[in-house]
Amino acid sequence: MSKVEANNNQTKPLSRNKLLGVAGVGWMFDAMDVGILSFVIAALAVEWNLNSSQMGWIGSVNSIGMAVGALLFGVLADKVGRKQIFMWTLILFSVASGLSALTTTLTAFLILRFFVGMGLGGELPVASTLVSESVKPEERGRVVVLLESFWAGGWLIAAIISYFVIPAEFWPIDGWRVALLLTALPAFYAIYIRLKLPDSPQFRVKAESKKRTIFQNISEVWSPKYRRSTLMLWILWFAVVFSYYGMFLWLPSVMVGKGFDLISSFKYVLMMTLAQLPGYFTAAWFIEKFGRKFVLVTYLLGTAASAFVFGGAETVTALVVSGMLLSFFNLGAWGALYAYTPEQYPAIVRGTGAGMAASIGRVGGIFGPLLVGTLLTKGYDISYIFTIFCVAIVIGVLAVIFLGKETKQTELE
Repeated sequence: MSKVEANNNQTKPLSRNKLLGVAGVGWMFDAMDVGILSFVIAALAVEWNLNSSQMGWIGSVNSIGMAVGALLFGVLADKVGRKQIFMWTLILFSVASGLSALTTTLTAFLILRFFVGMGLGGELPVASTLVSESVKPEERGRVVVLLESFWAGGWLIAAIISYFVIPAEFWPIDGWRVALLLTALPAFYAIYIRLKLPDSPQFRVKAESKKRTIFQNISEVWSPKYRRSTLMLWILWFAVVFSYYGMFLWLPSVMVGKGFDLISSFKYVLMMTLAQLPGYFTAAWFIEKFGRKFVLVTYLLGTAASAFVFGGAETVTALVVSGMLLSFFNLGAWGALYAYTPEQYPAIVRGTGAGMAASIGRVGGIFGPLLVGTLLTKGYDISYIFTIFCVAIVIGVLAVIFLGKETKQTELE
């Protein structure tokens, strides 16, 4: 085979389903790492005798890294391509997560979680941008939401690993260390991506994007043409990520705080995680039928209502049902958010725009877990804390209603 033929084969577009599968598995590994972290926090609290504030910092330093990674790698995706960034961010978070299993101090663990966060924060907006640019307008929203549905699969794997691995006593090392070592495996998947995944066709034809400076791209995102969309996305991303990480990273710990033992808490969170899948699939169907704004508003309001009930629930039935509804609506909204974000910008600054919005969201992810830890330390009830998240979500809904534009089945520039 000639060199030209090899290059042509390397960039040959994948079918929609193959593209979804290749990118989705990377997305699933991201979710597995974040999901396992929520269970590891609960285990570390017992083993390292952490207080609520220290537990909150574990989640927040992850989000600090995600904020840096989303901005840095989002900008680089417009310079060197979506595929390269997707691959390198996958390696970064996998290696750092595996190394965090070897730590013996909270400080070392936090440093490595920062680098894990950088990889995670960079990969997610870049992957959604790549997929969004590679499918037809009439199915773009549905495919991106289905990409996001791999997140539920990753959380499900994380919950299963955490339920069976972390509490087990037959390991030669702590169960939480074994769980984190498993999160290093996705680094090998990057080799497969390097061979099989083509870059975005829109990026390949935008050669002029390589001539633009990073500062030109950042300025373009806030130009009069895109200013309204950027403001809407920044408010929406902050509200969604602030509430998500504040609530979901604390789910196992909240269950323990409500009187359940660690193993029972993991079991109930596993049940809640299963509800994410129908949340994604219904959102994927609605997003092309009724539009992005409808799905975002409806599912975010459902999230707020479920969070309010969950925060005040005391019985097992009330906790599990409201927790399942919380997972259903919140992750459906996440799918719509990742479909909606890249559609606000042209290809030449799409990675930068999506990365900056995600970065602002990750700032919210810093404060969410810290808020929970701080308020619990001061004696505030969990119902009060979850009410704060409800208000934040409603603010995000208002931003979509009054500032957002409908992008269903529009051609990307």
